Amino acid sequence: MTWHNVESYFDTLACWLDLEGVAERERLALRRQTELRGDPERSGETLVQLDILDHHIGLAGRILLDLAKANGQPLPHSRLRVGSPVILSDQNDPSDTGISGVVSRRTANEIQVAVERWPEAERYRLDLSPDESTRRKQLSAMSQARLATGRTARLRDVLLGLQAARFDTEPVLEFQTNLNVSQQKAVSFSVSARDVAIVHGPPGTGKTTTLAEIIFQAVARGEKVLACAASNTAVDNLMERLLTGLDRVVRVGHPARVFESLRGHTLDELVDSDSTTQIVREIRKEIEQLMRAAKKVPRGGLGNRQRGEMYAEAGRLRQEARTLERSVLRYTLDSADVICTTLTIDDELLADRRFDLTVVDEACQCTEPSIWQAMLRSERMVLAGDHCQLPPTVISDVAAREGLGTSLMERLVGRFEHDIFRRLTIQYRMHEQIMQFPSQRFYDNELTAHESVRNHTLNELLSPTDSEAAPPVLEFWDTAGAGWDEEIEPDGQSRLNRREAQWVQFQVQQFLLAGLSAEQVAIITPYAAQVRWLRDLLNVPALEIDSVDGFQGREKEVVLISFVRSNSEGEIGFLKDTRRTNVAITRARRCLKAVGDSATLCHHPFYRELLDYFESQTAYRSVWELPDLMS
Repeated sequence: MTWHNVESYFDTLACWLDLEGVAERERLALRRQTELRGDPERSGETLVQLDILDHHIGLAGRILLDLAKANGQPLPHSRLRVGSPVILSDQNDPSDTGISGVVSRRTANEIQVAVERWPEAERYRLDLSPDESTRRKQLSAMSQARLATGRTARLRDVLLGLQAARFDTEPVLEFQTNLNVSQQKAVSFSVSARDVAIVHGPPGTGKTTTLAEIIFQAVARGEKVLACAASNTAVDNLMERLLTGLDRVVRVGHPARVFESLRGHTLDELVDSDSTTQIVREIRKEIEQLMRAAKKVPRGGLGNRQRGEMYAEAGRLRQEARTLERSVLRYTLDSADVICTTLTIDDELLADRRFDLTVVDEACQCTEPSIWQAMLRSERMVLAGDHCQLPPTVISDVAAREGLGTSLMERLVGRFEHDIFRRLTIQYRMHEQIMQFPSQRFYDNELTAHESVRNHTLNELLSPTDSEAAPPVLEFWDTAGAGWDEEIEPDGQSRLNRREAQWVQFQVQQFLLAGLSAEQVAIITPYAAQVRWLRDLLNVPALEIDSVDGFQGREKEVVLISFVRSNSEGEIGFLKDTRRTNVAITRARRCLKAVGDSATLCHHPFYRELLDYFESQTAYRSVWELPDLMS
């Protein structure tokens, strides 16, 4: 979509946000309807029948609750992941509004939630919480951006495509990191940007390393940097890389959402460890003593005067404590070269701070409204991501169709093409055979496998005896004509394919018998029902089985893909968004195996090309070759 003026853009964006709000409320209503049918957990947004197994005191005095199923069963597949906002409430009291929290850890059998106060119930339920506060922040930022003037207005207009991005002559740089040629070009290009530059990072091409070097260069020039991303995980991945070359990096955000290894760099912990904070603690103890003493003073003229003096002194001490706390916060943030946060920025905390450079990672997974808070604080911006992988998550189908499902980065790339971005072209993840089809189909055939991965296979991970029978790098197993039909999950809307699941089970057994560990294998499937069915069928705790979305940014030595769809109509549903399949394929390092019905999939030209590629690599097989599975 092309915008012709600022007013129409922000009016449309506000309309899309309204549609998202309506869609979230409708989804909540559907969740309740599902509960009436007897399975509140089917939506993937609720966990029920939970007990508190243990509790701990976390950073800033937050309470960490370890929750598990009352019957000791594993937790079902859900969208409740680390960093998710949740509501913890009384399982047996429908009127309980619950308390807000954040998921801080998750295992197969337990989920840990950080809360501000202790809950009171015998048994609990946990619900994904609609994030209305984020939407309010986005609307406020959009209103400010609409009325912006001067430098901020110029940057806004470039992001809207109303003005062209400007670049200075690319400088000769002394790189702090060992970069390949395409990475060096992306860094030089980004440093030369006067408004905005884009780094296009296909899978495995070292996008995070490149962004860290851009930030190193900015800090070396004395600039202040804001490093953002759509998810907490992406923020922490970038921060880990930054800490290899910088000391003054501060992570802002709820400590429960931050990698444990990085919590020493969170604002909460840095403030907590400051010597001034110890003075604040002593002041608070003095306040408590004054308040207790005031309660013991007898009534009467003299007593009332003494009590009033004590209360006044306590008030003075509270003000002193608040002033000291603000001073420590301000000093900690002012001392930082880089502040790392998600795009949901705490405006009150950062106050009126502006940054010479703002870097936004995962920019293709950000909806456009989420960008404007960061833009308002920026002199210039670098956006990084891959618009050929997963788009932003949008709940409203109407808003997605109208344009909310297209990221700002993708729109800018489409409008200005190579004038505004540089692509990273050397990848360090996939065997060349796995890489070749995505490179041809999505990346103008520009990707090159680095010599360290170009020909790596499972042979190097197996013992000499086992390696003689090591599986090939690529295989597609065709189920056409075998009657391995899909079905709709009972009492649900998601789809599963039981026979494909049996094929996956067989393949996993073969890999484990060959000497691979379960941690080296991943199973990816586009449908939540197939995820649930496979988890129940295989029951291997260390084996990761998840949707495409769950594996974005991840990699495994072996990836098995179950496409699920098999029907006489040739209907493939949201497999039509071929970016999802691009993500699934490019998670594999040394071995990729997929199973699907060619008669169904090949109604779409992308899957015809994919199967043609497998055939060209002598990697096409048929499930008719597996008599044990066909019986």
